[in-house]
Amino acid sequence: MNLRRILVLDDEPETLRLCERLLVGEGFLVDSFADPNSAIEYGKSQSVDLLLVDIGILRQNGMDVITHVQESHPGAAVLVMTESGKTETAIHALRQGVDGLILKPFKDDQDLIRAVRQALLDRQNKHDVVRIQALRPLFGIAESLLAETRPERLLELILNALCGILRCEHAGYYQYSPDRECMHLMLGRGKILEILERENGGIVAQTDSSGVPMWVNTETESNPRNKAQVERSGLGSVMCAATLRSNVRGVFYAGRVKGEKPFCETDWEMFLLLSRQASVALENASLYSELRSYVKQIEDSQQALIRAEKMAAVGRMTASIAHEINNPLQAMSNCLHLAAQEDLDTGKRSEYISLAQKELERLMQTVQRMLNLFRPGGEDPQRINLADLLRQVLELLSPQLEGRNIRVTTGISSKLPPILAVSSQIQQVFLNLVLNAYDAMPEGGELRISARPVKDLVEVTFHDTGPGIPAEDRARIFEPFVSTKEGGTGLGLSVSYGIVSAHGGNLSLVMERNSGACFRVTLPVKRDERK
Repeated sequence: MNLRRILVLDDEPETLRLCERLLVGEGFLVDSFADPNSAIEYGKSQSVDLLLVDIGILRQNGMDVITHVQESHPGAAVLVMTESGKTETAIHALRQGVDGLILKPFKDDQDLIRAVRQALLDRQNKHDVVRIQALRPLFGIAESLLAETRPERLLELILNALCGILRCEHAGYYQYSPDRECMHLMLGRGKILEILERENGGIVAQTDSSGVPMWVNTETESNPRNKAQVERSGLGSVMCAATLRSNVRGVFYAGRVKGEKPFCETDWEMFLLLSRQASVALENASLYSELRSYVKQIEDSQQALIRAEKMAAVGRMTASIAHEINNPLQAMSNCLHLAAQEDLDTGKRSEYISLAQKELERLMQTVQRMLNLFRPGGEDPQRINLADLLRQVLELLSPQLEGRNIRVTTGISSKLPPILAVSSQIQQVFLNLVLNAYDAMPEGGELRISARPVKDLVEVTFHDTGPGIPAEDRARIFEPFVSTKEGGTGLGLSVSYGIVSAHGGNLSLVMERNSGACFRVTLPVKRDERK
């Protein structure tokens, strides 16, 4: 427990001895003076909790002592000893902000003790009220700091808060640079506390290395080097505090120039509180920045996988439908060759030209179906009809499925609601699932596709009669580069899973009693908020 220090000022030696005896007996630290100037000098080097001063001294230059104590020790109480009839001076003292009056001579020994304790209590209550009033702005500031996740903007808000709360025009934030192996200024306002390469690196470097906040007032500073550094920077009062961030070394600084009121105890408390809040906000912003960067990398990687799998799907489709293009091209070539014969009669020439035209139309339809499927659409979600999307995929792949003797049966509900999605991405999911079924049934089989509404979802299933997924691969089937077929990339299901998840849905492997594999796609039904 810290003992309270009391400064007694009275020009009567008997009163000084009495006060000292009574107060020391109650456990106070007491220093007595008869000369106001000596009391002022004493107050410059020692903390004071209460000034006990005789009203007779006040009529001389005792008011200077009160003024000095109130400026140097804002938390100190002032108790005036007065005699009956001297009300004018007492009223003047009360206007100066003293905390109480006590009549001399004292009624008994406890009279002085009670008055001293009451004055200390009143001053503490006043100090608490002032502190609460000062803290109120901090709540709003802390909320605004924590809400800002951009480090560069956050530093500006922190310096604005430091200058506003502490009523100063000079502040800054320093950060350690591993490349320079020293502290450097990140952002500053007004006069800046210089960084010293010698003298232990100066106040900023000392604060950084020790982690202990520093408070330097040139009027009372005992360390000549710290005092000289502050004065060279054109300042008279400086406070520094290290940040609490785990991976970054930084120091906050606030300063006032000479001629301005030096920082007091209340300013010091506010500065420490604000610097802690700022440290938490900077750490928060740093974590958000790292998270944004990580999410961006994941999104870029996902898009790269989607593009890679899309190209792989295009390659597989190109190989499987090459004959759909070659056949009409070959027929057209033969018809045109025959139609060009000079000895051919007019009827036959017209017939060959008509056949070539039909093959051309067939070729154009095939190419158009491919364009409809692979044409890139806008990345913004739009209202799409899943039934139409399924029909487009099946229309494009039907020649290949028929060529492998794969029978497709569909059960698409007429009440299927539209969903809000990126059309090209959902097309890719359906294409991947149909091609997986195609690859799983090289000797033919059946592919059953159904789509139905389920509460707030749309459910689409793809069930083939192939060999199914081996038990040892089922748990990892959606992981990248895991494939059950020879030469597979292992990206199709992984990319499809990511696409469906990004749309708020789910892609799962359904365990069926019958042979084959069954994949279920569920997508949420969302209203287009733009409508």
